[in-house]
Amino acid sequence: MAIKIYGIPMSTCTGRVLYTLKEKSLDYELVPVNLATGEHKHPQFLAKQPFGQIPVLENEGLTLFESRAISRYICDLSPKGEPLYGKTPEDRALVEQWLEVESQNFNPPISTIVFQLVFSKFRGLTPDQEVVESNLKKLDSVLAIYESHLASQDYLAGSFFSLADLSHVPYLHYLINVAKKGDVVTSKKNVSAWWEKISSRPAWQEVVAAAAAAP
Repeated sequence: MAIKIYGIPMSTCTGRVLYTLKEKSLDYELVPVNLATGEHKHPQFLAKQPFGQIPVLENEGLTLFESRAISRYICDLSPKGEPLYGKTPEDRALVEQWLEVESQNFNPPISTIVFQLVFSKFRGLTPDQEVVESNLKKLDSVLAIYESHLASQDYLAGSFFSLADLSHVPYLHYLINVAKKGDVVTSKKNVSAWWEKISSRPAWQEVVAAAAAAP
């Protein structure tokens, strides 16, 4: 049976999981969750995800939520596709290090910016420009460290594309292509080159196409 993913293609966290599945060449079924009608807060869904958030994975009796945990599980599920943890214990340790950086340092400011400029309108809210500007400064400081780090290597964990790089893509996609705040990326030579590499991969382009085609 195919892996089931409950979510929607335009969701950043669902996108992280779908990108991972495609890089690992694994079949899956995407089960849409209607956020507009509050389906994610219905008892049937809360039985899968008690916090009422997407995505959720179901596979061979396992129900799993939180997109980073799901993506880690997918990487360990099959040797097929891209080796997103590298090939050695040292590679994996570096991938995990940069996954922590993504979740703890990168995600807080960029998710706040994207919520304000992209997703707040779906809740009938007006973007708070002071919050946007404050978090752009925080994000710029984080990416300045990436700029230095990427001066000596193509990807975050070394010479190979990994889950750490992949995990950054969904929010950067919205920041650059929807929120139109890409200067914080394109102004940095090494970060910009890294972004071009990790966002131009066929697997991510398939995720973007699916989101564009979704009703």
